[in-house]
Amino acid sequence: MTHKRKRVVHVTFDMMIGGAEQVIYNLMESTDSSAYEVSVLCLDQPVGPFGRQLQEKGYSVRALNRQPGFDVALIRDIRNYVRQYSVDVLHCHQYTPYVYGLFGAAFTPCKVIFTEHGRFYPDYRKLKRVLLNPFLNLFTDYVTAISSATRDALVRFENFPRGKVEIVYNGIRDDKYRLPSDPKLKVSLGIREDAHVLGTVARLDSIKNQKMMIRALKKVRQAFPETVLIIVGDGPERKNLEELASDLQLSSHVIFTGFREDAHLFYKIMDIFLLTSFSEGTAMTLLEAMATGIPCIGTDVGGNPEIIRDEESGFVIPSDDEMALAEKISALFANENQIKKMGETGRKIFEENFTADKMAESYQAMYEK
Repeated sequence: MTHKRKRVVHVTFDMMIGGAEQVIYNLMESTDSSAYEVSVLCLDQPVGPFGRQLQEKGYSVRALNRQPGFDVALIRDIRNYVRQYSVDVLHCHQYTPYVYGLFGAAFTPCKVIFTEHGRFYPDYRKLKRVLLNPFLNLFTDYVTAISSATRDALVRFENFPRGKVEIVYNGIRDDKYRLPSDPKLKVSLGIREDAHVLGTVARLDSIKNQKMMIRALKKVRQAFPETVLIIVGDGPERKNLEELASDLQLSSHVIFTGFREDAHLFYKIMDIFLLTSFSEGTAMTLLEAMATGIPCIGTDVGGNPEIIRDEESGFVIPSDDEMALAEKISALFANENQIKKMGETGRKIFEENFTADKMAESYQAMYEK
């Protein structure tokens, strides 16, 4: 007699390019296919690039059509979906999909899990949620957060009971980050072989505060004039960042690549990875850098200090402190053995804590209980 697989449906806004969407993608690829049949249900259209990639791999990815305001019809659509496909678990990602998923699964045997991926900056309380969430929590099987900082925010700003919120760190598949480097990449970017290379991979948004690393570069170049900064990504801040680089006479030393689907290749030519955000959950790019084996310097916000072990795999510095950033970069450039040692330590920490398989195991334990 064949064992019936449990049906797990990930409920999300869509599967565009983003951190939460990448987590869902990695989770689906790493979930035990012999025990679980996994799919995605998007509240909004279109399904997005990650959604299309999953469809090409044979996964079911469906998109509903959420209407403005509180869409009561969407609850009916989710309930019909749960009943039609005998869904065992709705794994809801972010707050709005959670609310719709919880109401959609009401009065069915379907289990509901809510995962909070990130918070607004600056964070704040909403009275409606503060009053409603303790009630919603009563009908929720599990509430999870991707870092201790995110859990603390759920307790402080959303009024979920601390004892209910479990921490499950994000994880990634590291296949791409173990590949050999592309010897032509530095040449194509006009980077000298003996240059020191700083880098970041992120959306160019004010919350990511890439201005801090550009200003720090100016200071670092006083002692290490061959240093360059690669900024991989695109977004609304690009023009402002390019103007800042020009104002500081750094245009030829700051390389803007734009959005790249092959972003994993750029980690291989970085000596140090930088993340200078004002707010983070569990930054996927930090995990990618650690999987590659390079040291990380990140601001002391969100989940960053839970990922970077200060003075072991990199450095944790105060937010918006370009002087502290410049000092840590310079200290590493002055000691190349420390760069290598921190990179190796980061890779070990990644293997122990942040693989997609470890993340999937944690969630599968919840699917089973």
